[in-house]
Amino acid sequence: MTRLDELFASTRAEGRAALVGYLPVGFPSYEQSVAAMVAMVESGVDFVEVGVPYTDPGIDGPVIQVAVDAALRAGTKVAQVFDAVRAVSAHAPAVIMGYWNPIERLTPKVFAQRLKDAGGSGAITPDLIPEEAGAWLEAAKEHDLDPIFLVAPSSTDERLEVVGRTNRGFVYAASTMGVTGTRDTVSNRAEELVARTRQHTDLPVAVGLGVSNGAQAAEVAGYADAVIVGSAFVRALQDGGLDAVRRLAADLSEGVRRKA
Repeated sequence: MTRLDELFASTRAEGRAALVGYLPVGFPSYEQSVAAMVAMVESGVDFVEVGVPYTDPGIDGPVIQVAVDAALRAGTKVAQVFDAVRAVSAHAPAVIMGYWNPIERLTPKVFAQRLKDAGGSGAITPDLIPEEAGAWLEAAKEHDLDPIFLVAPSSTDERLEVVGRTNRGFVYAASTMGVTGTRDTVSNRAEELVARTRQHTDLPVAVGLGVSNGAQAAEVAGYADAVIVGSAFVRALQDGGLDAVRRLAADLSEGVRRKA
């Protein structure tokens, strides 16, 4: 049983959804990004998506794109991502959120080894599909890491079945077809997507894209196994520093515990 398996067993026993927070490494500095990730955990986030800065973040909206660009311009390196995972995993499970190119450049085997050595639990690869992930799946299996692929409202039943049997840890359900970013409401297609996904897997289903406050977190927690929040944490860190990150994490944490 991996750390993610243990975490989801614990949240299910508590009768609630898990809360997942995302931040990119290196924004606004390496030290501040790690401090913010730890602050999220201390204020109620159950596990962290550690973002790998990349020059072409295809599914990321403007808030995250600006943060990632700043991290890259500041000279953030992949090696620092593993350092961040090591720091965060001392407090809670940490998974990489990153595009395929940095993994391919380092090679899947080396990336997996370094992620495992840092205490990481797995990796979310939004631009990689299982059919093209043979080398990564092999490396993840060798190092007991959870490979996590995405599904979306447009996913066919065949796609849901493939992702459902390939993933470990959980399934990432993107609630909309657009890029990431906070929204006034969470797509009403998210609940339908979770229900469809559960027809093809027993893994927990986590919903991401759009949640920005405790009320929305409560809504999603009513039907999903985990609530993923990214852009709202980036904006909080940008506008209000660590105190704002802590306040947001506490609000979201209260939300997943009370549901809608």
